[in-house]
Amino acid sequence: MSGNNANWAARSRAHVWHPCTQMKDHDGGDAAPLPLVPIRSAEGAWLEDFEGRRYLDAVGSWWTNIFGHRHPYIVEQLKQQLDTLDHVMLAGFTHAPVVELSERLVKLAPPELSRCTYADNGSSAVEVALKMSFHYWRNIGKPGKTRFIALENGYHGETLGALAVGGPSMYRDTYAPLLLSPIHVPSPDCYERGPGESWEDYTRRQFQHMELALERHAHEVCAVIVEPLVQCAGGMRMYHPIYLSLLREACDRHGVHLIADEIAVGFGRTGTMFACELAPPLQYGTGAKRGITPDFLCLSKGLTAGTLPLAVTLTRETIFEAFYDDYAAGKAFLHSHSYTGNPIGCRAALATLDLFEREQPLASNRLLSNLMWTQTAELRAHPHVAEVRQQGMILAIELAKNVHRRTPYPAAERRGLRAYRHALGATKDRGVLLRPLGNVLYFMPPYVIAPREIEWLAQVTLEAVRAATAD
Repeated sequence: MSGNNANWAARSRAHVWHPCTQMKDHDGGDAAPLPLVPIRSAEGAWLEDFEGRRYLDAVGSWWTNIFGHRHPYIVEQLKQQLDTLDHVMLAGFTHAPVVELSERLVKLAPPELSRCTYADNGSSAVEVALKMSFHYWRNIGKPGKTRFIALENGYHGETLGALAVGGPSMYRDTYAPLLLSPIHVPSPDCYERGPGESWEDYTRRQFQHMELALERHAHEVCAVIVEPLVQCAGGMRMYHPIYLSLLREACDRHGVHLIADEIAVGFGRTGTMFACELAPPLQYGTGAKRGITPDFLCLSKGLTAGTLPLAVTLTRETIFEAFYDDYAAGKAFLHSHSYTGNPIGCRAALATLDLFEREQPLASNRLLSNLMWTQTAELRAHPHVAEVRQQGMILAIELAKNVHRRTPYPAAERRGLRAYRHALGATKDRGVLLRPLGNVLYFMPPYVIAPREIEWLAQVTLEAVRAATAD
């Protein structure tokens, strides 16, 4: 591929409608132009444009890339799969990659999740869980259970069902007339905790809202849906894992399903293979075990290490059994996608699981996450950084106009965007990809990032924060 950055950017602006973007920004808009960066190649933690400039992928290409771009083992496995089977429909047929992947996911997932339903992306995995939960209750004779409980500030995707159970108004308000009417409860987001209040105490206090909602609405509720530990698109807001333990117990007590949306936080991102594993026992003692099992576990993004679109929803055998009947009973789950369980996508996922076994990233990630924390010490002292928070390989830096009152910068000032532009142009030949969430900058790098690259990332981010908050 030949051509320079300007040529490819112009051609893209002419015909590509880029996601989650006000396209006028790329032409200048009402502020300095937002650069559209054409990428020619990628390797490891780095992207490279058409003029040889490199960018450290600090956000894992929207949280998907966990083992680095073009990992040689994954590439080789994909080539071998292409030589054998590209695609076959999964209705009435099966193939080795989807069988092997399902077997391995069931072994890795929290206990009692025994059935895998495949889709193409995270939103679709959530749609599967919502529809399956509703359909389950109908199949067992409880058609009055038609609603869902979700957290304020949560995000679960852009398809209409997933969008409905999301919280941030910027994503859902425009489409409100098209959406379901879930019950939203206040988030346990610990950014809002009081002075001197611990994460656990605040999270327990916030759970009272969920308990009250379940007491009032369990008779009409199919499921509660949450992003375990980190509300990613909602500004990387975080909460204590005790919430998951309390929620599992309450859902059991009230007869409501629990949907864990681990699309962004699964596959080692929070420090364990799945975030649900971090839930502590409600009562410590002999034999007390960590971790909870949701009724539905939604996975995507890191499932294929950022190489191909694939998603899966795992659920319990008891839920599967409610659909297992003679055809005439009309209980079958008819949700489908043309590329459900695509063999190439499944092969990428199998290669990803191989790398977890071979390279043991959960252990090395502990060292990398500690380095991310120590290298951002100077940011924690910055007069316009309200909080630096971390969960495993996710670190977020929240900018504020007044850190003592936690007064945010006005959205129109686009301070995060200023930091993003500064980081892209960090040096003559290297930049950093720091796509902000409003006034929140964050690190979600590939697990292959080197210690020296983390050090440089932290330094560039400090400089970007200084530039963004200078006036």
